[in-house]
Amino acid sequence: MKVTATRLDDVKLVEPQVHGDERGFFLESWNRELFYSHGLATDFVQDNHSRSSFGVLRGMHYQTDNPQGKLVRVTRGAVFDVAIDVRSSSPQFGMWVGETLSEENWKCLWIPPGFAHGFLVLSDFADFQYKCTEYYDPCSERCLAWDDATVGIEWPLAVVGTPKVSEKDGKGLSLDACD
Repeated sequence: MKVTATRLDDVKLVEPQVHGDERGFFLESWNRELFYSHGLATDFVQDNHSRSSFGVLRGMHYQTDNPQGKLVRVTRGAVFDVAIDVRSSSPQFGMWVGETLSEENWKCLWIPPGFAHGFLVLSDFADFQYKCTEYYDPCSERCLAWDDATVGIEWPLAVVGTPKVSEKDGKGLSLDACD
């Protein structure tokens, strides 16, 4: 497994070792010992899988209580995946990082607790899978506006046009209004 720093100190790009030939492939998507050896000491309590169609934008979600760390990956298709530091005490508060994750590049993104998360589907559809360090808590779920000018995420909208956003995500708050 290769772990690479991103421009946000605590968000890491994780590339598993893929073993493949004409018959198919094998990879370890998570290995506690390897994660720990890279300074990513965490355990997971919940796995999630979503499927979204082209142009769907989900996010930017976070939890105020029991914030979730997430190891995210795409098993079918491609997405532009984004994490925003929403830890008010962080020197990188409000900064974001984005990575293209796809079934072709095998990349995963480690997003620690205290970050808002979202993604934009770049393929016909995408199967998005992620492991969480805490259980989903709907009472503490919050949504930061995906298009907040203060954050200034550079979404690849030239590829998809106007994104398809849920009603809930369309009501996301600006960074200065979030708790």
